[in-house]
Amino acid sequence: MMMESIKLTIDDTPVEVPEGTTLLDAAKGQGIMVPALCHMDLSGIGFHSGNASCRLCVVEVDGRRNLAPACTTLASPGMVVKTRTPRVLGARRINLELLLSDHPKECLSCIKSGHCELQDLAETMGVREISYEGAVSSHAKDTSSPSIVRDPSKCVMCRRCENICREVQGVGVLTAVNRGFESVVVTAFDRDLDQTMCTYCGQCVAVCPTGALSEKDDTESVIRALADPKKSVVVQVAPAVRTALGESFGMAPGTLVTGKLATSLRRLGFDYVFDTDFAADLTIMEEASELLDRLTRHLQGDASVKLPIITSCCPAWVTHLEKRFPDLLDYPSSARSPMQMFGSIAKSYFAEKIGVARTDMVVVSVMPCVAKKAECAREEFATDGNPDVDITLTTRELASLIKRFNIDFKSLPEGDFDAPLGESTGAAVIFGTTGGVIEAAARTAYEFHTGTSLTQVDFHGLRGFEGIRSATIDFAGINVKIGIAHGLANARVLMEEIRKGSSEFHAIEVMACPGGCIGGGGQPFHQGDEAIIRARQKAIYSEDKGKTLRKSHENPHIKRLYEEFLGAPLGEKAHGLLHTHYVDRSGKKTK
Repeated sequence: MMMESIKLTIDDTPVEVPEGTTLLDAAKGQGIMVPALCHMDLSGIGFHSGNASCRLCVVEVDGRRNLAPACTTLASPGMVVKTRTPRVLGARRINLELLLSDHPKECLSCIKSGHCELQDLAETMGVREISYEGAVSSHAKDTSSPSIVRDPSKCVMCRRCENICREVQGVGVLTAVNRGFESVVVTAFDRDLDQTMCTYCGQCVAVCPTGALSEKDDTESVIRALADPKKSVVVQVAPAVRTALGESFGMAPGTLVTGKLATSLRRLGFDYVFDTDFAADLTIMEEASELLDRLTRHLQGDASVKLPIITSCCPAWVTHLEKRFPDLLDYPSSARSPMQMFGSIAKSYFAEKIGVARTDMVVVSVMPCVAKKAECAREEFATDGNPDVDITLTTRELASLIKRFNIDFKSLPEGDFDAPLGESTGAAVIFGTTGGVIEAAARTAYEFHTGTSLTQVDFHGLRGFEGIRSATIDFAGINVKIGIAHGLANARVLMEEIRKGSSEFHAIEVMACPGGCIGGGGQPFHQGDEAIIRARQKAIYSEDKGKTLRKSHENPHIKRLYEEFLGAPLGEKAHGLLHTHYVDRSGKKTK
């Protein structure tokens, strides 16, 4: 059914928009940027919210006595809207000053300084002094989580975090309480964050307009490690980082900075600069082998085989599974994430090659993900208490570190990652986007199964941006049915099907963040701009297409690693170093 179009007038300009369009979006389409704090647009995955809580987007509508919130008011035929009358501008300013009245005056030292939307609005609206003074919130800072810091004193009740946690992620650990100056977003039952069902995905951090939510800052730990002459400091970088890091230095979204990234890490002082893509290729060797093993046994009539196999690369997804679906822990692949595989290999195979004890090696990861901070702290990813990955930085933290070290990123020459843990294929690069892990696995699993070479490695049926999608791939007579979900609320739909026994899939890929790792909670802030996520995704596929080798099992360094050290995929040594187990964490459930 075709939507009717609505004709209205905004600031004396005739406008025509589809039925169901808010005044905020209608104005935006005319280049009229109405300010808003509570508004969040993730329409690319079917989510669009505004709850009119900040009242900064008010406009005049002829025939209405009160000002209308543009984020929730729908356009109607013949409507006459004014966005910049003295009454509108005055009301917005008063509402902003009320928001500022009880807000901490810590702008210079706030972690969100330079990226704070509240501060930007104060500058835009010309607020030079606070006309109203209220008592600053006394809510204590919550640092219980291994990944996320909550500072409720800086909450402006925009409720973006609540909306994305509940509606997009389906987790719902954040909720608004009280009214007026006492209003604040708290965790369920006001527990510390680590005692809730939080997955540490960091999407709440990504959408928070102030410093109320942030990732734990580990840059000082990296600086200390780099300054320690007794330590060999190794760094690995995830594929999604290279598509977004440039944004922190004024480059266009989707600008690939792979070479500059390698050079910048070397100038920071890392002894070895490696690429997580190498470990992504390694992950595919194990995960594709596991997929084929389960499929083969299933076809042979083994009733004990758990299908669909579910990808295990995303730590927020794994935590969500352990907390919400402890009855399905036999379904995920036991393969570790690429980050953890890299750490394990770096502190065994590579440490042995360069003659360094694992306790004298510091492995630093640069990830687009906030949940990776929690992942590297898991007990199973350590040997005698020494973690495989010591420190994890987000993309934003790396950008901060580069700036602190006085490095002019944009002028850096192109560099290369070190060998052998820096060589990778195009299949590894696409790990950074939704659908990429399962596409990489399909390229290898197909050739392992058929013994023939794929002439077309681009599985376009697995690509896209829909929250839930599916495709069937013909493995020489075996129709392998694949499901893909990004956003945890979408993943829950597929998990409930498994619980009911109605799932038709043989394999499912899940990524917690909208768009996958390219939209990770640790990436440069994008305020829900879908165009930015799509630009990053395009860059991922571009780098894949430009690679000489595009299948993980063709990586010569991966072949050598198995020949020299690991043996065969799924073998005893490989299983010990590259696989893991899952834990029922539903006992921490608080609601």
